[in-house]
Amino acid sequence: MKYVAMIYGNQAKWESFPAEAWPEAIARQEAFNRKYRETGELLGAYGLADAAAARLVRREDGVPAVTDGPYLETKEYLASFYLLDCDSPERAQQIAADMPFADVDPVELWPVLHESAADV
Repeated sequence: MKYVAMIYGNQAKWESFPAEAWPEAIARQEAFNRKYRETGELLGAYGLADAAAARLVRREDGVPAVTDGPYLETKEYLASFYLLDCDSPERAQQIAADMPFADVDPVELWPVLHESAADV
């Protein structure tokens, strides 16, 4: 079954992280990504731009109407997400708990109930 694991954050949080700590943080994340790509359980890992780059798109009179986003006005926003393919919910939870910084901030884990794209 597929799962989406989501990490939340905000620009102030990223800016408070010491510059000298970034190389180690990136290395830890790459090690996590490599480990679970090799098992076939990590299908994709996607880091998102700052919320200031988000746009809301609606359709008005048949054409796109675009405004600044994000949709929700919250302190934290979706910063990255991972698509997992696991044999059980427990295995997905183990992988989410193994994510770097899961000991600092929670990882939100959602089962994917419907998949319409051809063989992702």
